[in-house]
Amino acid sequence: MRSIALLIFPGVQALDVFGPTDVFSEANVFLPSESQYRLKLISTERGALPCSSGLRIHADEHFSEADPHHDLLLVAGGPGIVSKPLEDDVHAWLREASRHSQRFGAICNGTLTLARAGLLDGRNVTTHWSSAAMLSSLCPTARVEADRIFMQDRELYTSAGVTAGIDLSLYLLAQDHGPELALRVAKRMVVFLQRAGGQSQFSPYLTPYAEDSSPIAQVQQYVLAHLADDLSISVLASVARMSMRHFSRVFARDARATPAEFVESARIDAARVMLENSCSPLKTIAYRCGLRDAHHLRAVFKRRLGITPQQYRLHFGTPEAGAQPPEIDDESSLTETAGIG
Repeated sequence: MRSIALLIFPGVQALDVFGPTDVFSEANVFLPSESQYRLKLISTERGALPCSSGLRIHADEHFSEADPHHDLLLVAGGPGIVSKPLEDDVHAWLREASRHSQRFGAICNGTLTLARAGLLDGRNVTTHWSSAAMLSSLCPTARVEADRIFMQDRELYTSAGVTAGIDLSLYLLAQDHGPELALRVAKRMVVFLQRAGGQSQFSPYLTPYAEDSSPIAQVQQYVLAHLADDLSISVLASVARMSMRHFSRVFARDARATPAEFVESARIDAARVMLENSCSPLKTIAYRCGLRDAHHLRAVFKRRLGITPQQYRLHFGTPEAGAQPPEIDDESSLTETAGIG
């Protein structure tokens, strides 16, 4: 039997715990007894632990008494872990347990705990999009890929937020027993075996504006009000009343993005709003958002979000927006409709 341990703490996100454990317990339905998973919850404190939702969980063992040897050791996440790190003795136990476990990792911002324990140096990792900057600050040598749903770096496994723990667990299940079993479990749980795109499709729309006192803020407001117009460097520099070279340098400093990156982000976010709330065809959305045509809109969407506009509308659009028949206006539309674009 494979032993799987999940470290939990007061304020843990319930779905970070129950999502992964349900994947492996569902797999046990199909596995012979000698190949099943043995699941264990290990707590940082004794007694019933409150989840962030208010529900309470009883763990199987306190970490001080837990066996550090596991086939898989995962650290759950939760909103409280951002401002209240776990105790040093928990971090010490994690360092020992990670050495003795065949695989280890974290769900959601449980990666912050791994970073504080010194277990992410030089590693490729992901986490909830809202914790990516903090993770980079805690462990500057880690390569944080904020748009990934889950990642593997040798024996280390990390996932994005909340439900992404299910995606990671299905991936681990497929490694252990093959994709057929993982697909059967995904069907029983009514989830995607592998969802399209990355975290960007779920994160909030454009928010990194410059400080109000910065002249760059005026340029950003101009961009948002003139998305369909010419927003080249020369135009934006004239709005800021700066030379193009000086404007580019000041914009990157204050906005933490190049002017071109900000303009494209603003345009794609405006397109997201229209896809969610309107039945407008792609060519109309592209024109209104300054993205030239439907083909260019598709290309930018695929590059930035990992999915097509049609897929985004189906996932996030209102019933009216998602009920429109697929557009068959050119070859790329046919490809997208067939699901192979």
